[in-house]
Amino acid sequence: MKVVIIGGVAGGASAAARLRRLDEKAEILLLERGPYISFANCGLPYYVGGVITDRAALTLQTPESFRQRFGIDVRVNSEATAIDTAARTVTVQGPDGVYTEFYDRLILSPGAAPTVPPLPGLNDPRVFTLRTIPDAVRIREYMEANHPRRAVVIGGGYIGVEMAENLVHAGVQTTIVELSDHLIAPLDYDMACEVHQYVRSQGLNLILQNGVKAVQPAADGLQVQLNSGVLDADLVILSVGVRPDTALAKAAGLELTARGCIVVDSHMRTSAPDVYAVGDAVQVTDFVTGQPGFVPLAGPANKQGQIAADNICGIASEYKGTQGSSVLKVFGQTVAMTGINERMARAAGLDYGKMYTFNNSHASYYPGASGISMKVLYENATGRILGAQLIGAEGADKRCDVLATAIRAKMTAADLTELELCYAPPYGSAKDPVNYAGYAIENVRSGLVHPYYWHDVAGLPRDGSVTLLDVRTPAEYACGHIDGFVNIPLDELRQHLSELDPSKPVYLHCHSGLRSYLACRILTGYGFDCHNLAGGYRFYSLVVNETRAAEAPCYPAE
Repeated sequence: MKVVIIGGVAGGASAAARLRRLDEKAEILLLERGPYISFANCGLPYYVGGVITDRAALTLQTPESFRQRFGIDVRVNSEATAIDTAARTVTVQGPDGVYTEFYDRLILSPGAAPTVPPLPGLNDPRVFTLRTIPDAVRIREYMEANHPRRAVVIGGGYIGVEMAENLVHAGVQTTIVELSDHLIAPLDYDMACEVHQYVRSQGLNLILQNGVKAVQPAADGLQVQLNSGVLDADLVILSVGVRPDTALAKAAGLELTARGCIVVDSHMRTSAPDVYAVGDAVQVTDFVTGQPGFVPLAGPANKQGQIAADNICGIASEYKGTQGSSVLKVFGQTVAMTGINERMARAAGLDYGKMYTFNNSHASYYPGASGISMKVLYENATGRILGAQLIGAEGADKRCDVLATAIRAKMTAADLTELELCYAPPYGSAKDPVNYAGYAIENVRSGLVHPYYWHDVAGLPRDGSVTLLDVRTPAEYACGHIDGFVNIPLDELRQHLSELDPSKPVYLHCHSGLRSYLACRILTGYGFDCHNLAGGYRFYSLVVNETRAAEAPCYPAE
């Protein structure tokens, strides 16, 4: 059996290695149009910023090492230019000319290409995209030769944010311009506000809800023309997303989606006989909603490569969907997410609830504890966990992995309360933040507490028809409070019951939601109808203050 694999990065390299492990006698040909195989796309921004100093560290395998270890014919700088599915041939443009290869099975792993919008000036040599090692080398060489002072990153997705961080790390004054109202699209706006506030504190400038019209040469570098405003720059990073690189598949007559993704079944088979496709170019099924989607991530690509190899070798493996688990380092902060966000839940027509929690990463009495801000979506009827977003300096990735596992296992909030997770003071608490999320959700589902949210606060009546109560300490209240809320500290609440009217609904809050939950239970015991602010004053003020900051964008002066 001869298997030809087009594309030698995540999905293609994974498929090739798995094929060899399953079939020692198969003839395996791996074609890669670039000079590198099996390289670490996700590490490229850190090479540009100088965190990773050795270029060789970005390549997990070289063509030579892959050939030696797996006995695979690896050909770099060899681009597949045509596929004839009837004749089972691939036309290849190699270093020495054009030739044709026959296949018994074909695996396509062409990946995704950077989206380049049709804007004037993007062909300027000081405008870069970042997708491959040569891209990273060009940017780093430009920086070493020209010592840029100002950079503009167009787009605030994963790569855009990582590039911006590394440019700041390299001493470059950096601005991200993002068309939407928040960075990192899989996050909900409210959780992204915490990221916005933090990155601004690290010296990164953000201009949101604004787009780029053109880039043009200026007397001193480049001028980036925005829909509203102008930015000066010495280099520009274009990071507005990626598109499936499927022109070859289209020309071969394979079935594609309207977006251009290759349509595959759960075995990674395309519409053509004996042709498989994996990685960033394929349409996936969302694990939570069951709806089709496009999720270009390395983890799914590797798994799909193995599944395609399994099926070629007679093992009926199936890919059961992508849940978008991802993690991002943003300066000293970790941003992690898994499952669906609110936008996706609404689009899928799900009846869902949401819970915000804020807990220490480990036991508070052990030095160095920091907070983890967590938002968990769940199905109202069953409590099934649908998605999670976490932000914190320590331990956020671990907790997101736990929640990703819970989603894959279709666990409920009640199941989260029962998880027995590792505990020692340097690592966690006897009740882990994941347990707390389960408790908080179950308190709502069982009717022990009624939540309201940051976006409900402005609409609460201030005419005396409801009681608005802040149960933080007087010192906390003095440092900032919500208009109309009266301060009665939790520990003094019972002494002030006679001052409250039990016929009026009570809306309470504290710093994070825990003390106000306890206050709700006290008041409920005396017949009050209580509502607790999910996420507390901390989260409310963060979102409100960040919204105000976004409404007054900063245009750096010279």
